[in-house]
Amino acid sequence: MNDPVPAPGPSAPSARRGRTAVVLLTADLRVHDHPPLRAACGAADEVVPVFVRDPAVDRAGFAAPNRLAFLADCLADLDRSLRERGGRLVVRTGDTVAETCRIAREADADEVHTAAGCTRFARAREARLRRALEADGRRLYVHDGVDSVVPPGDVVPQGSDHFAVFTPYFRRWAERPVRAPLPAPRTVRVPEDLRSDPLPSRADVPGVSEGLAAGGETEARRRLRSWTARHLGAYEDRHDDLDDRAGDGTSRLSPYLHFGALSPVELVHRVRSGRAGEDAGPGAAAFVRQVCWRDFHRQVLAARPDAARADYRPRHDRWRHGKEAEADLRAWREGRTGYPLVDAGMRQLAHEGWMHNRARLVTASFLTKTLYVDWREGARHFLSLLADGDVAENQLNWQWVAGTGTDTRPNRVLNPVRQALRHDPDGTYVRRWVPELAGLAGAAVHEPWRLTGLDRAAYDYPDPLIGLTDGLARFRQARAED
Repeated sequence: MNDPVPAPGPSAPSARRGRTAVVLLTADLRVHDHPPLRAACGAADEVVPVFVRDPAVDRAGFAAPNRLAFLADCLADLDRSLRERGGRLVVRTGDTVAETCRIAREADADEVHTAAGCTRFARAREARLRRALEADGRRLYVHDGVDSVVPPGDVVPQGSDHFAVFTPYFRRWAERPVRAPLPAPRTVRVPEDLRSDPLPSRADVPGVSEGLAAGGETEARRRLRSWTARHLGAYEDRHDDLDDRAGDGTSRLSPYLHFGALSPVELVHRVRSGRAGEDAGPGAAAFVRQVCWRDFHRQVLAARPDAARADYRPRHDRWRHGKEAEADLRAWREGRTGYPLVDAGMRQLAHEGWMHNRARLVTASFLTKTLYVDWREGARHFLSLLADGDVAENQLNWQWVAGTGTDTRPNRVLNPVRQALRHDPDGTYVRRWVPELAGLAGAAVHEPWRLTGLDRAAYDYPDPLIGLTDGLARFRQARAED
């Protein structure tokens, strides 16, 4: 249980004890609706917002070029926002615990505020920081509900520490009142004599995807305003549409949520408080349900941290691996499987550092169910490219598709041709990302193998790695021997 957090204002205990507080920023890179920052500003005369570039975080798998570039944008934007309020961002490099304690000593701060995490790594770091600060005579305040609407563990079924199925979780989650978003502080006073490392720059990160979106809270809030005004109403009907030329069926806000450049609490309030208030329409309701999936996965991972690497519900799979699967895995990564929708999704991922959610489901199903390759291989590749590469979301979504996670239908297989005909009926998405098939009109683009002779030879595109019927039979046989 996290320590109770003092309310902002002169009555907070720390306002009587000292004048400086530290705010350790992690995945909460914003000034709006920021409980740790608001509490620190209300409790102290001076506040040190600090971000630590920790090599241990990079070694844990964070150091993917797209996320490093997006992070650089977020930090630069946060620094600008703080300077507009009279402050600045302090950046340090090293072990997060050691650097935070060092800054607290340098600033003579009595307390440190930070957001609660849900991963094993974050919780272990929090425990180390608490011990180190207490040994120095300082206090750590950990704030729940900073990167989630409902904190992990706040909604649990009788007799268990978490929900293992989404629908009953969503019912309980939807009944919970959502706290009011907090306004950004008007003023942030930072001690002038504290040293800061230079801010990282996107330009200094090699290997960034060409189409990677700009990061930062300013961009997140602009996208939120624009998308909700123009596209939210159609979300229920269009969020699975792969062709976004006529307007974004999805919000593309996931990278901003991942870095905390956008508050999920404020997001839910904004979506629900349309012109129709709480009954803002089916589009708003469908979108809020998707936000709930983030909280669902966080409460699963908080209760079962091994699910980041191990099967949540083992099926005793004997995945194809090594040389047997090497060529198939390489073709999947490169978008050369012979199935246009799968290849389009993988190429979008490589170009943008983002992929449409329906394409994520199809590409993941193809790897795990049709090619019968371990979900961890796919999850690792996604994390190497996704700007929104989040341990809880990525790993548990992969497990859901692979049938080793929380899906109540573990053996479901998404047929990429049927999915293409349903969600990209005119083939616009495929022709955008697989331009070598641009000459095929309409739905014919989804099945180029049906061409024969010279017509087939005109297209430099591979034949399918495996027939869908053969892949399905192999998968069913493997699971039947479970």
